[in-house]
Parts: sequence; structure tokens; C-alpha cells
Amino acid sequence: MNGNTPYAGLPGVTGAGKRAAADIPEISNTQKRTLHRDVSRIAARTREFLPNEYVVDSDISQGTAGPQVTVAVRPPVGHAVSAGFTPDLETDLEDAADEVIDADERDEVARGLAASAALQVKQALSNNVKPTAR
Repeated sequence: MNGNTPYAGLPGVTGAGKRAAADIPEISNTQKRTLHRDVSRIAARTREFLPNEYVVDSDISQGTAGPQVTVAVRPPVGHAVSAGFTPDLETDLEDAADEVIDADERDEVARGLAASAALQVKQALSNNVKPTAR
């Protein structure tokens, strides 16, 4: 059965549980720097929408399809929320002003995360707080 799975590897070519080197996308140093800058901008924009009690962090990891971007928000109460996606790295980045994640997408992700984090707080407090007026 193991010979029928992609995890068995090809004898002499790919080891068991490994991927062929041609399958893993390569990104340039310029793309890495630009991606880090863009993800930092998403986190900063999210922080602008939220009070200081919310913790915002970002992470870039290497996934099977290329870099995976995650931006997460931990509200003071309630569950953490996150947004994860694989950016399109097909664009050639020749200029320092080029972007991997465009401004509209960064704003959309930041707004969505801030709204989701605020909703988590509202849901966590909804049963414990008596309204002062109706």
C-alpha cells in the first residue's frame, strides 16, 4: 500500500515523506522582504482599529504551496481570531515600492480581523453584563 501513496517517495529520487525539490516554490530575497513588510503593515493597520488590550501578531511560514501568511488577534476576553492565506508571488518585484499584498487587500484583512476580535469580546461579555439602558 505504501507504494501507492505520495508519501512513499520514488526510489533514488525522493525520500519517503519528502517532496521533490521542483514542487516547492522558491521566493527571492526581495520577495521575502516585501512580504514581511506587507504583513507588518496588515498587523499595524489592525492595531489601529483596536484598543491596546488586543494583542496583534503576524507570522510567515513555509507551506507546501509556498509562503503562508497568518495575522492573529487575541482579544482581552473571548477566543483568538486569525486570517491566513497564501499570497500570490507570481509578480516580479523589481522596485522597492512593489507590493506582494496590495493596499486594498491589507485593509480588508485588517478590518475583518478587528471586527471579528470585537465580536468575540461582545459574545464573551453578552451574558455577564447587564445593560444600563434599553
